[in-house]
Amino acid sequence: MTHDTWSENLMTLTPRQIDAYLARVGLPRPQEIDLGFLRALHRAHLLTFSFEALDAFMGWRSGFTPAAAFGKMVEGRRGGWCFEMNGLFGEVLAGLGYRVTRLCGGVNREILGDLAIGNHLTLRVDLDQPWLAEVGVADAIIAPVPLVVGPIRQRGFDFSITPADGGWLRFNNHARGIAKSFDFRPDHQNEAALIAAHGWLMQDPASPFTGALAVLRHTETGYVALHNDRLRRVKATEDSEQRLTSADQLAEVLDTVFDLDVPQVARVWDRIREVTQAQAA
Repeated sequence: MTHDTWSENLMTLTPRQIDAYLARVGLPRPQEIDLGFLRALHRAHLLTFSFEALDAFMGWRSGFTPAAAFGKMVEGRRGGWCFEMNGLFGEVLAGLGYRVTRLCGGVNREILGDLAIGNHLTLRVDLDQPWLAEVGVADAIIAPVPLVVGPIRQRGFDFSITPADGGWLRFNNHARGIAKSFDFRPDHQNEAALIAAHGWLMQDPASPFTGALAVLRHTETGYVALHNDRLRRVKATEDSEQRLTSADQLAEVLDTVFDLDVPQVARVWDRIREVTQAQAA
């Protein structure tokens, strides 16, 4: 594997840590480095780990590297956002022997323009053809897809990859997705832009993650999403919502629905109330 497919300074997980990750998601080491195992691991990752941006919402420290994500997610029973979810997943794939490229993308580039570039990490995996592996969008695909223009349908949800301006490609999320789209190029890598965007998203008051709590988890038929105090259960043909009313209820939901061990839940609830009251004013 060449250094331009997986940056040397990100190759930080030991074989023992990779085995611990595989145990966490319930899969053995693969017999073959093939599409079948890539699909199985992609699905297992999303059914094991929740997307969550609690660190940005609460002002807690959060690392950028896959090693930091391993400590948080595998050892600490937490989830992560795109930098952590795709970062950890890509590191495991690379450690197993897959040819992986970290791609520097931009969520909502169709709205924000090139300022968005760097706010999303996604992955290209080269097998018989290039595949888009994407475990960091929270409510999108559950299996990798060929990196080609065209429609995508999974679990009754409709997605697509379409051409965008400047030689970019656009992954379009399903109609009710939390992120409308993200743009990427199959060969565009820029770790500096990813690190800069990570810092902005973690700290800036204008970041969508500092001003609202976002926690999402895939299920066999759809996903569950917590946005501040509103819990949604979404399938392709169904969408229900309930409102949380106490810190105890939040603690139960984070533990039993999202499988998260979150510290200081009472403080998280106070922050949610602060945000929702400000929005209502």
